[in-house]
Amino acid sequence: MKKLSVFKIIQLSILAVITLISVFFLLKPEVKQFVFSSSSATTLFFLIWIILIASFLFIMIDLSIISSIKLHFHNLYGVAYSDPLSGIPNRFSCDTLIEKYIDSELPEDIGCIMIELANLSEVNSLYDHAAGNRLLKDFSAILSSSALSLGFVGRNGGNKFLAIFEDCTQEKLDAFLTRVFEKVQRHNAKADSIDMEYKVGAALNSKEHLAKITGLIALANNRIYK
Repeated sequence: MKKLSVFKIIQLSILAVITLISVFFLLKPEVKQFVFSSSSATTLFFLIWIILIASFLFIMIDLSIISSIKLHFHNLYGVAYSDPLSGIPNRFSCDTLIEKYIDSELPEDIGCIMIELANLSEVNSLYDHAAGNRLLKDFSAILSSSALSLGFVGRNGGNKFLAIFEDCTQEKLDAFLTRVFEKVQRHNAKADSIDMEYKVGAALNSKEHLAKITGLIALANNRIYK
């Protein structure tokens, strides 16, 4: 789709250049005299301009259609890959990233963190599901902003979240966890907010030396409860 857009823009640019050249020559007295000296030349002149104008219109229509298709594709992508409640990547996105490593030996520089919003069930019981949904959405926003420039984070279902970091070091994992901690502290300090309680489990493959991504995720998940 991107290549098609570029191709159409190139077409439009070439058409604009041809039009400018035509206008330039038409302004010359000898060319103008030749064009309007006979009915055949005049007819040919108008046919060429009709073709130029029609080509311009068709290219603009094509660009409009391409833009509409891109918008539709973007909306479909959002539906397929984004969690409708939290607004962050969903389980399908998590699985897609996991599949990247599923059939190969896991690199040493992969880090994984599993996060659980521990008090979600309690909030749903004490207040209502609307309050729980707001808490889940706010926590998701904290995780998403904390992962910027560091790695991937998505909702792995229910109250669980998965964060995966490539080119990972212990410092990168710590930076993410520190960001989350500080943002949650600020959230909980607000007078009108419902407190967030969360648990994490982390695993860095340079320390664990696991062969499969599923093993690293399982290890991080188990560490939530230790």
